[in-house]
Amino acid sequence: MYKATPEGTVALNQEELDHVKSLPSLLQQHLTNINRDTRNQLLSDSDWTQIPDSALTDEAKALWVTYRTALRDLPAHENWPNLEDADWPTKP
Repeated sequence: MYKATPEGTVALNQEELDHVKSLPSLLQQHLTNINRDTRNQLLSDSDWTQIPDSALTDEAKALWVTYRTALRDLPAHENWPNLEDADWPTKP
């Protein structure tokens, strides 16, 4: 691999090559962190649905339980962490 410099095109040194090779792994880790943070926020935003004195019916609570379980199971999804919009559960 090469890089452009004011003096012309030069080969990357070993440290630069190692850094370039690590980028896909770093990007995957970053995507994992973003998806985990999003999932955690969605769980937090729906905590109210599970408190005993919420105004939800038992049926509605059950739908939210299913949704929250699907959120918790996302890291086991076959596309994790490369989730598409359709991979995310839909709020009840």
